Amino acid sequence: MKFAVGYQLPEEDEEPFVEIVRDFQQNIAEVYFPWLNMSSGRSPMTMRDGVYDWEGQQKLEKDLIAFKKMGIKLDLLLNANCYGKDSLSKNFENMICSIVAHLKDLVGLDIVTTTSLMVARTVKNNFPDIDVRASINMRIGTIKAMEYIANLFDSFNIQREYNRDFQRIVEMKELADKHNKKLYLLANSGCLNFCSGQIFHDNLVAHESEIGCTQNIEGWNPCVCWNYYSRKENWPTFLQNSWIRPEDLYNYEPYFSTVKLATRMHANPRKVIQAYAGKKFNGNLIDLFEPGHSLLLIPHIIDNSKFPKDWFEKISTCDKNCHKCSYCTKVLNHVLVKIAS
Repeated sequence: MKFAVGYQLPEEDEEPFVEIVRDFQQNIAEVYFPWLNMSSGRSPMTMRDGVYDWEGQQKLEKDLIAFKKMGIKLDLLLNANCYGKDSLSKNFENMICSIVAHLKDLVGLDIVTTTSLMVARTVKNNFPDIDVRASINMRIGTIKAMEYIANLFDSFNIQREYNRDFQRIVEMKELADKHNKKLYLLANSGCLNFCSGQIFHDNLVAHESEIGCTQNIEGWNPCVCWNYYSRKENWPTFLQNSWIRPEDLYNYEPYFSTVKLATRMHANPRKVIQAYAGKKFNGNLIDLFEPGHSLLLIPHIIDNSKFPKDWFEKISTCDKNCHKCSYCTKVLNHVLVKIAS
């Protein structure tokens, strides 16, 4: 099993992402990246608070060439939840084709991951040799969901909420194999399962550059997770989400040849990649997730070394009726450790 990792355009005082990938290139199959300041599933890469990184394209393209020389596939993210007035426009179609053609000529683009059926249709029609992949934000977690759009997509990131549902994974893998499709999984999401605010939040991110130039409401965090976890009685939910510990990832090898790691916005991508490549992590488990919520637990951590031996067996076979069960609460009481200040 290898990994798909999310590219970061490093600041001057940060470790170059290409050096991290080079150190783990035997473990990395793909690097996924957005295009400059285009909307995607995260903040724009080359613009912040109206300030542009004018060398951003040059830096990115240099790194993409280096990744390709390592034999790593390249995955362009066109995965914003909303493209506004351009969502069905001919202008946007032309822009997509222009970007993809440029990257094909420059480095040999392999994959386009998108949430947009229009983007999928455009790439499929104009670049049939490129793998068109359904974004995890499309929440594709059923056979029906895959069947409906099988003509547009070659591969699928499965809905993260079903990472611990092996019956569902087996069914989806059988359908994928039958139709010569591929499945991918995100291992280290810090998001709440079935988050009621995901669509709202994803739309905010898609329009972040516009929102950032507007006078907005002060003193309110629109992220459900940060508000929810601010109350200690909700902390057992940390253990009930979709993430997979590095020590448990081997259980997925029969179903996924490549697993996605969220590292695009992570403060320490090397730590994440090292933990999953090494199949072991000693430390605060939440430090591996994106988004991470470690600040909310201070002065506590979730000690990854203290999980019970039956942890994975329990959470991968339970009925997921968390409101009727106390197992994760009991485990949290064991793994939650207060550290000295």
